[in-house]
Amino acid sequence: MNTAGQALLDLEREVATPGSGLDRLRLAEVPFVPEVRLYVAEDATVWWARMEARSQAMPVPPFWASAWAGGRAVARYVLDNPEIVAGRRVLDVASGSGLVAIAAGKAGASSVIANDIDPYAVAAIRLNAAANAVPVIESHADLLDGDGGDAEVVLAGDVFYIEPMASRMLAFLERAAARGAQVLVGDPGRRHLPADRVQILASYRIPPADAYADAQLGSMHVCTLRR
Repeated sequence: MNTAGQALLDLEREVATPGSGLDRLRLAEVPFVPEVRLYVAEDATVWWARMEARSQAMPVPPFWASAWAGGRAVARYVLDNPEIVAGRRVLDVASGSGLVAIAAGKAGASSVIANDIDPYAVAAIRLNAAANAVPVIESHADLLDGDGGDAEVVLAGDVFYIEPMASRMLAFLERAAARGAQVLVGDPGRRHLPADRVQILASYRIPPADAYADAQLGSMHVCTLRR
């Protein structure tokens, strides 16, 4: 069985296994985006450690197991401004949990591709899309050397957290914008955000009681590329 298929089986087993505690996944409303529910880990680090000990099948951290602040910002913006995606082809790149893709589907996109190179993220996207009854096409390819294909809207939630990723992502987003796609990026003030290349469209305060990984951050922003 391929890696993506094994990842899906692993997560389906996790979801089907009753239990509680920091090392369990649970279906929960997303803070600031209650229209969407995701399978998240109470503590992603503890959950990752258990999965590694059990199967040694997760070479990268489970970024998809938390709803990152930048993704929540884009999801909120799209749900509040559905005309951005309604009736349009949407690509959510580095989708993680699929939060932004699901929000675009709920806002009326004609089609949504959720892309991530982590097979466990792809598996999580499938489970989360089903939990929200939103059709999403999963993509496991590395798309960053392209321009987003025929997507009319390209969404990226919280993608500037490390430099190598930031450099490739900026080049990809610029190519997508150059061919005419509308580009929206979510970011809570990461150090690698190319501030001179983006314009902030909206800002939101992160709730003080937020229990997710970005609780130490104060604001989350939605940006577009400067022309």
